[in-house]
Amino acid sequence: MPFVSELSLPLQLLVLASGLTLASVTLNVLAQLCLPASPSSPPLVFHWFPILGSAVSYGTDPYKFFETNRAKHGDVFTFVLLGRKMTVALGAKGSNLVFNGKLSQVSAEAAYHHLVTPVFGKEVVYDVPNAVFMEQKRMVKSGVSNENLRVYLGLIVDEVQQFLSHDARFEAFQSRKPGKSGAVPIFVAMSELIILTASRTLQGPEVRQGLDKSFADLYHDLDAGFTPINFVFPYLPLPANLRRDRAQKQMSDFYRSIVEKRRTHPRDDMDPDMISALMGQKYKNGRSLSDLEIAHIMIAILMAGQHTSSATSSWALLRLGSKPELIEELYQEQVKAYGDGQGGFMPQDFDTQRSSVPLLDAVVRETLRLHPPIHSIMRKVMSPITVPATMSSSASSSRKGDRETLVIPEGHYVMAAPGVSQRDPKIWAQHDDFDPHRWLSEKGPTLQAEAGDGDDTVDYGWGAVSSGSNSAYLPFGAGRHRCIGESFAYIQLGAIIAEFVRRFDWRLPGGKVPEPDYNSMIVLPAPPAHVIFTERAERIP
Repeated sequence: MPFVSELSLPLQLLVLASGLTLASVTLNVLAQLCLPASPSSPPLVFHWFPILGSAVSYGTDPYKFFETNRAKHGDVFTFVLLGRKMTVALGAKGSNLVFNGKLSQVSAEAAYHHLVTPVFGKEVVYDVPNAVFMEQKRMVKSGVSNENLRVYLGLIVDEVQQFLSHDARFEAFQSRKPGKSGAVPIFVAMSELIILTASRTLQGPEVRQGLDKSFADLYHDLDAGFTPINFVFPYLPLPANLRRDRAQKQMSDFYRSIVEKRRTHPRDDMDPDMISALMGQKYKNGRSLSDLEIAHIMIAILMAGQHTSSATSSWALLRLGSKPELIEELYQEQVKAYGDGQGGFMPQDFDTQRSSVPLLDAVVRETLRLHPPIHSIMRKVMSPITVPATMSSSASSSRKGDRETLVIPEGHYVMAAPGVSQRDPKIWAQHDDFDPHRWLSEKGPTLQAEAGDGDDTVDYGWGAVSSGSNSAYLPFGAGRHRCIGESFAYIQLGAIIAEFVRRFDWRLPGGKVPEPDYNSMIVLPAPPAHVIFTERAERIP
């Protein structure tokens, strides 16, 4: 190539790189268009660039990506994501395929170990065999018993009231002047409030008292470990990963020091918390949890719950702000359930929240329907999975001729997206509307009977639960990896919303709910997501 030889070395390298890129793109396209696909393989989403695959379109808006390809290929299809084959299984049957897959076929540990272990730490969650993890979930569940939740509710309410009255960073909450209004960046505020309420309850007094800038910095550095690149390359010597590793050790040492001090100087006057619950637990073989295991489980609880609850509480307040009539209806429900007959409110309590404020519960459920915190849940395929015939026919509907039964090959990753079913117009009337009243209807919230009704109850090692993954509503997952923080989340979110309703009216600037932001691993409202709060004139302090 005489032309290339006459160029300078940098330009020669640029021309060579451009040529190699063009050649790889050409070969990739020809392979998809010309090579015959296996009749048993799920249809492959067309992509221009090898390795990168569909990363950009999937990452920009995963739900749009799912629906576009569902229309082309049906409920089961494969796409390439950073060199990995991801097979999506949509709908209730797709969720069942992923969540209730046999351990010999699908593995959450193999899918997430490399991402979460550097953050949570060794010897817990996905760094241990599944049977051990199930025992650890049983131990954690002891910390969210009804007895503990009764205590937690009062602590959460107290923390919310202090936050609304004294947190100087959010002056709009402290006006104490009826009719006074102020704007608040809601996700920023909710992130602060969620960590305060969680530390006051699950995490314990030592953590609550230690919530200073140094703890916030450790949390931030740990949280930065949850990045998409770490799905593939978790141990690259990037500055963020080095900070993650330092923060993990310091956080681990912090929790271990708490456990050691409690063992040395036990106290009987403390409110229940998760550390105390874990210190009293044993494996089936009689071994107690080590201090290291307790520390790393506490880190996992902190990291797993913080963003999800911050996002959900933010979305709830944003959605209510777009429908002020619902805020008034919630206020009247609080008056009916808790009014003291003298113009004020009695304190929230566990039994009343569980039985006498149905609209409040419905608001939480409807928020989770429209805004499940996690849009994609993955498992690694350990042995070939035969797709049920009903899903196979759906997946092949856009292709001519009959296809064999679909088989998802070993080495693929299989992906569920419960949020797709939770907005499916075939299942939900006015599927895009925020309508908590659907949960109060005698006919039920959906247009059709739940496919999951009557599912078997299974004990995976942490208590009997419905296998439930055929349901169209799975904001907390299903099967052996169902979130055990569900009961705590309802108590926490309900208590927070109720305290806001008692004190404020609020609205959104322009009245429009922000678009979702998919740049992080949790679906957040796009910033700044301001809410304008107005102190209630009729509120009695």
